[in-house]
Amino acid sequence: MTPIISIAGLSKTYASGFQALKSVDLDIRQGEIFALLGPNGAGKTTLISIICGLVNPSTGTVRADGHDIVSDYRAARATIGLVPQELNTDAFETVRATVAFSRGLFGKRKNPALVEQVLRDLSLWDKRDAQIRTLSGGMKRRVMIAKALAHEPRILFLDEPTAGVDVELRQDMWQLVRKLRDNGVTIILTTHYIEEAEEMADRVGVISKGEIILVEDKVELMRKLGRKQLTLTLQTPLQALPTALAGYDLALAEDGAEIVFTYDTKAERTGITALLQSLGEAGIRFTDLRTSQSSLEDIFVSLVRDRP
Repeated sequence: MTPIISIAGLSKTYASGFQALKSVDLDIRQGEIFALLGPNGAGKTTLISIICGLVNPSTGTVRADGHDIVSDYRAARATIGLVPQELNTDAFETVRATVAFSRGLFGKRKNPALVEQVLRDLSLWDKRDAQIRTLSGGMKRRVMIAKALAHEPRILFLDEPTAGVDVELRQDMWQLVRKLRDNGVTIILTTHYIEEAEEMADRVGVISKGEIILVEDKVELMRKLGRKQLTLTLQTPLQALPTALAGYDLALAEDGAEIVFTYDTKAERTGITALLQSLGEAGIRFTDLRTSQSSLEDIFVSLVRDRP
């Protein structure tokens, strides 16, 4: 399948000499939710800005839905909706008018029925005649999404869509994004909330120091890089781990009441059976055990930390 966004050899060096992007190659599939993760200053905003035609690349090419973003700018931009992190819209305009106006900016004919549908999908129809300034922060963010969808884009960029949004509204936003994906819209999401990517993304890309260091299906990424922990609740607390257990990756809780064993899910043998046998031989008894898997946040922090 031809990717809906295709990036090849993309670099950006600003006049100051700072190189924000370094030969980025990336394909984004049609109809997926792609989470772009990276620390502050990693190049996320620059990459999005180039794809959306807001910043000129230094080298490389970007095609959006088959259109080159430089030589065929208007057609490329018409396929893209952008919801920036900053809430910027006319405070005294009404919700319905500002969404309709955004549609007109792309040369689209008036379509009150479509505007109504977008507002209803975003639970904004009851606020259609309210001025933007009277809305809550969460509602204003919904208006930004409505504006981005007004011209019926096939690609939607969400830059920190739930920043400053309460947990309940964040859940609503996740449902909305899934619905958009189910309707065929490709979603590219940047977020500082790792659980947001873990909850929603089909694939994850990690950018660090201007380079894409990893692109992987989320489930496969967690299978490959995820580590599991076995936590044993001890019958009698320990002061220290016996030297006979030194060969295992163990950690003793501060109160001595639990032992945590970290093991590799990819290994042929986890070592759990041998550990339990060694514990028995050392006279250590436990009353409970549980397992947990590393989160996407653990994986992300590990990838960025280990990057030279």
